[in-house]
Amino acid sequence: MPAPLLASAATMEEMPPPLQLRVLPKRRFLLGLSLILLFSLAACKHAEQQPNTQALDEAGMWSNSVSELRTLNVSNAEIGELTKARQGGLSDPSCVELIKLARSHQQPFTGGQPIADMLAAGSSEQTVLELARMGQLGLWAGQAQALRLAGLSDKVILAVAKRSSLGLLVLSGETLGKLKNSGASDAVILDFIQKGITEQRASEYIAQREHSSGRTGWVYQGRRRTRR
Repeated sequence: MPAPLLASAATMEEMPPPLQLRVLPKRRFLLGLSLILLFSLAACKHAEQQPNTQALDEAGMWSNSVSELRTLNVSNAEIGELTKARQGGLSDPSCVELIKLARSHQQPFTGGQPIADMLAAGSSEQTVLELARMGQLGLWAGQAQALRLAGLSDKVILAVAKRSSLGLLVLSGETLGKLKNSGASDAVILDFIQKGITEQRASEYIAQREHSSGRTGWVYQGRRRTRR
């Protein structure tokens, strides 16, 4: 066979079939498109994960506190809750402390509005933090607010929350409110709580106090009843 024909035959043998020529560019195109989509999704996910702290800035939080919250990987949902608490009067250090407590309990922070309500009812930031440390803030904040509005002190609220967190017998919020309305002092109410006085005995005490206005009855003094 002549040399030019041999060269042409060799070249034809080395060339991929027409189908392969069409498939290879298509595979490269699909691979490139897949990579572009993956990078785009990763960029979107990264953008979603970035916390938007503008609401905290608008609520008056200092930039150094915002920076500290970023180091705690605060989420946008948590920022929304913190904004409610901050607008309700909670200080920057307490906001940061609440996120730290939530991290120690391995739970997201969700109690912004209950905290604002408690502060509005007259509870102190220290009481809020103590409830959070006991893990009673989310579960018990509504009752704490009701007790505060009924005129009971933060000491009473914390005493009730402590017993509740330990699963011990504790007077109901309704009974505590009735005790306060009957004229019982915080010292007496705290004594009732700490000693695990039953609902029945507390109700008897309330009835006697209400009956004793200008009449003979009994008042609670430690471990004994005394006539009056």
